[in-house]
Amino acid sequence: MFCKGVKSLAPRLLRSVNVSRNMSGVAGHQVYVTRDDMPECGVDLLKKECDVKLWNHSSPIPRAELLKAVAGVNGIYCSLNDKIDQELLEAAGPGLKVVATISVGHDHIDVAECRKRGVKIGYTPDVLTDATAELTLALLLATSRRLPEAIHEARTGGWVSWAPTWMTGPGLAGATVGIVGFGRIGQGVARRVKAFNTARILYYNRSRRPEEQETGAVKVSFDELLAQSDFVICCAALVPETKEIFNKSAFEKMKKTAIFVNTSRGGTVDQPALIEALKTNTIRAAGLDVTTPEPLPLDSPLFKLKNCVILPHIGSAAIEARNIMSNLTAQNILAALKGEPMPAELK
Repeated sequence: MFCKGVKSLAPRLLRSVNVSRNMSGVAGHQVYVTRDDMPECGVDLLKKECDVKLWNHSSPIPRAELLKAVAGVNGIYCSLNDKIDQELLEAAGPGLKVVATISVGHDHIDVAECRKRGVKIGYTPDVLTDATAELTLALLLATSRRLPEAIHEARTGGWVSWAPTWMTGPGLAGATVGIVGFGRIGQGVARRVKAFNTARILYYNRSRRPEEQETGAVKVSFDELLAQSDFVICCAALVPETKEIFNKSAFEKMKKTAIFVNTSRGGTVDQPALIEALKTNTIRAAGLDVTTPEPLPLDSPLFKLKNCVILPHIGSAAIEARNIMSNLTAQNILAALKGEPMPAELK
């Protein structure tokens, strides 16, 4: 039932995907999959039990097409690209029982409207933690050690000889790392940066986390974290309290030598303020896996800045993680259609 690569995941991830062997009772249900490049394991699982229809393109389905396509369906398998709001729920009709997103983030779903209509919501927490934490470290190092710049210089003739101060950037050893949002991914990042002999790990979170003992992380206020950190990493979910939490004031409170990394959601950042902070050297550099909007327009000022590294939202893009995310999304849908507890329901 698992597609290639999933069995190689850590046992704790496999345990989070509790495969149901009895999926009778869902025959005749219609499920709409919003793009045709979803990992096959999950889609194939659905096809064994349901009538599956999908958008036959790897690009996001246009809104008008999506509104027509979901009419009368019982389940929707969606991604972060698909806005699930009142309009779409009305277009789907009263037969819709479940919306499952192949993501841990769910800010594209109107949760209150779904609950009002009795529509269950599935998501994929935990299974992408390691992949996103790994990518966060990769992005941090690529930004701090100026890897894209160095690659460009090597390929275009800028590499003339070894030089003592050329292409230098700050290292993690002895540094203070601040993590905003200390959930699964934030903790995963903390465990990894600890291995780089960092001096201190600070975190800002709504509540104290017992996991801090494992990493030696210390809970501080947001302003303290900004003022003391050499590296500031955003791992916070996008909720009203975190919308544009990284604004002009926040960047001005950081060290001028600070490096900012965001692998959470673009909406946590006031992007014009970040652009200005990078242009004026209010902070040293930024590494972004998420932006507003996505994809980022090619004429965005961010692409013109040497001190900004931009990735196309690939935080969870490990083969194994995406496969198990797909499988879990399908299982969420099948369980909801059968009236059984969902493996990962958004409560």
